[in-house]
Amino acid sequence: MTQTFSVTGLNCQSCVKHVTAALSELPEVSDVRVDLHPQGASVVHVEASRSLSDDEVAAALAEEGDYSLVR
Repeated sequence: MTQTFSVTGLNCQSCVKHVTAALSELPEVSDVRVDLHPQGASVVHVEASRSLSDDEVAAALAEEGDYSLVR
């Protein structure tokens, strides 16, 4: 199952690596892809065997840095 999230705070490829690593650590996540948009909300595609909640994704992002899930 692929879910798409809008995330702010990503400004460079280093940010992409941090967000990818944080979300990849969530249980049952098999792939994370990020379409970087430094001047706005980046689009994050997460492939997992179950549905991830917004709260779960937001918590993982907050632990990694100044990244925010657009709700």
